[in-house]
Amino acid sequence: MFQFVSRLSGAALLLLAAACGQSDLSQLDTGAPGVKPVPAIARNQKIKIVGSSTVAPFSRTVAERFGAVSGFPTPIVETTGTGGGFKAFCEGVGPISPSIANASRPMKESERELCAKAGVTAITEVELGYDGIVIANSKLGPDFDITKEQLYLSLAKEIPDGKGGFMPNPYKNWKEVSPTLPDEPIMVLGPPPTSGTRDAFVELGMEKGAEAIPQLKALKASDETAFKERAHTVRTDGVWIDFGENDSAIVQSLVKSPEAIGILGFSFLEQNGDRVKGARLGGVDATFDNIVDGHYGLARIMFFYVKDQNLPLVDGLADFVTASVDEGAAGEDGYLLEKGLIPLHADDLVKQQEIARQLETKVHTY
Repeated sequence: MFQFVSRLSGAALLLLAAACGQSDLSQLDTGAPGVKPVPAIARNQKIKIVGSSTVAPFSRTVAERFGAVSGFPTPIVETTGTGGGFKAFCEGVGPISPSIANASRPMKESERELCAKAGVTAITEVELGYDGIVIANSKLGPDFDITKEQLYLSLAKEIPDGKGGFMPNPYKNWKEVSPTLPDEPIMVLGPPPTSGTRDAFVELGMEKGAEAIPQLKALKASDETAFKERAHTVRTDGVWIDFGENDSAIVQSLVKSPEAIGILGFSFLEQNGDRVKGARLGGVDATFDNIVDGHYGLARIMFFYVKDQNLPLVDGLADFVTASVDEGAAGEDGYLLEKGLIPLHADDLVKQQEIARQLETKVHTY
């Protein structure tokens, strides 16, 4: 019934509604558990995209071009953070629910389970490109060259006390952490817990930094869960300030507060290079080339997730996925590079293009 209804024309929907005794012609219930009723105007429904603030600028750029040249309505892109995006994405199937979730980290198993409970059982992961997580500050602020171990010692809620135990983080000034760091108060503007950027930062930065400390390395060997709790828990004493799901707002605040540093995506550093600068990480500059070749230690892949069951319900969905990973968009000379995208290696991009082609064949299978 669900597959049949999704393909009916507007006139056929009216006939079906009358035959079923349906008095409200605005919706038809598919009968599938966890699946929202399908509006009769589904063919005019815009593609809805939610999720990561880091991926959003790339999605918006593709959406604007897609709306201008494809003949389909311009997709709606909302910034909710990776975690918030998955929550909305997993609410159910149907054209009124998000069809794509942008993410700056992979989907967790718990999020897949949340989707499954709502009937979202067919999800396709697509890699868009690379991004670096940068430590940035105002052009007027001091220069930073910081290691991952120093990041951990500066920002973890509790650190080793030198006696085999742990103590609340006592450091208030960068120079207290290391004499090589600036003589400035520690003040970090960062993404909230729902952000994939924060997840990636604590995993790629703080966790790796914790592993450099013998006591924590031993803890990881004996109790990995306890180790991750120590390594991933960020200070709550006002040193780290959750700044919402908006890297642009972090940039604006850094300009106004030269003493602060911010955690944000590389693309935002690229777009605001006249106002903010990136710190070196263990002597390595946060540059396009260093991220591509793997020398920069805070790089990650950006993703978007497609709700396959929405393919026949939202016109243009498969076409939009294809447009997102097209060579002209995400390739080495694609227009997304102007927004700060770091492209996948050629072979990896070809794999994503094949995934997009497979989605096009699924449009008529649900």
